[in-house]
Amino acid sequence: MPAVNSETPARMRAAVYRGSSVVSVDEVDTPAIGDGEILIRVEACGVCHTDLKKIEYNLLTPPRIYGHETAGVVAKVGAKVSKFAPGDRVIVFHHIPCGNCFYCERKLYAQCPVYKKVGVTAGFEPAGGGFAQYARVMDWIVDRGVEKIPEGVPFDTAAFVEPVNTCVKAIHQCDPQPGDVVLVQGQGPIGLIFTMLLKLRGCTIVTTDTLERRLDLSRQCGAHFALDPRSNNIAEKLKDLTAGRGADMVFVATNVPGLVEEAIRCTRPGAKIMLFAQTSDKERIELSGAAICVGERLLLGSYSASVDLQAESAHLVFSGDLPLHLLVSHTVPLDKIELAFKLATNPGDFPMESPLKIVVRPQE
Repeated sequence: MPAVNSETPARMRAAVYRGSSVVSVDEVDTPAIGDGEILIRVEACGVCHTDLKKIEYNLLTPPRIYGHETAGVVAKVGAKVSKFAPGDRVIVFHHIPCGNCFYCERKLYAQCPVYKKVGVTAGFEPAGGGFAQYARVMDWIVDRGVEKIPEGVPFDTAAFVEPVNTCVKAIHQCDPQPGDVVLVQGQGPIGLIFTMLLKLRGCTIVTTDTLERRLDLSRQCGAHFALDPRSNNIAEKLKDLTAGRGADMVFVATNVPGLVEEAIRCTRPGAKIMLFAQTSDKERIELSGAAICVGERLLLGSYSASVDLQAESAHLVFSGDLPLHLLVSHTVPLDKIELAFKLATNPGDFPMESPLKIVVRPQE
């Protein structure tokens, strides 16, 4: 039986995916924990487009409780847990690899069968559980997938550790060098994190978006040129900056149709193009084979987080090296999660609101 370290309610509120793209805020049982597990009182959980796609396209069977950009306080620990105690402020990764399989040996952690198992749940089939008042963290996640939050770091900021990790992973794959001319397509929360990270690398950064507020933020985050592609010829701009060659690298940080094809047009031979937002099997890309083969371009993909970069990503967030506070446009209670999803999915429908990163606060 689990050790009981603090008073927690027997029932809690959670946003439950019920199928047919429906999420309802219901009362459910607070999860019980095992000897090697911990229970988190969720204080903040960022809304991620990966979860929104699962809900919109009904990619997984219901019922489930989504949400994986989770920060909170340890409410209970199991009898065999010694690394954490009730009251600790923590962030939680919901995927951690086994460390010794074929894919882990090659550091392709997101392909590891254990990594693909979700290790955090608020009930039902594990799906992250951050859109609930409490979440159960399973033993292999407790061992290597929980980081303590330093005093003074707000929960809303701490919840960025997981998405920052995913971006740092893609940056490491591409390895941009000082002076490289880099295009970032899309300046939503992920695109802006890429812009921040590329600034730390000393790159010349060109960004694109169709929302003026996001272009303004892009400049604040380090973009040298932040352009609306509807009124600018991005390929010509990049050629002007590179003596006619084109960009050295592109990060495709949105899944708008046609952007990968545009990335090819914007790059020089030998460039690297990172696909980061193309996570649905429904998305299709049609490219010239010669543009890749004859042009010697590298078309790359990066998905999810890396356990090897956990400490680095936590430091980037907790140290304040990245101005992540600029990204949080809305905080909403659990009861208004439907509004949170609308703001995140269709920001252009709310021009006066300027939605960017939406954070759910389940305790409010």
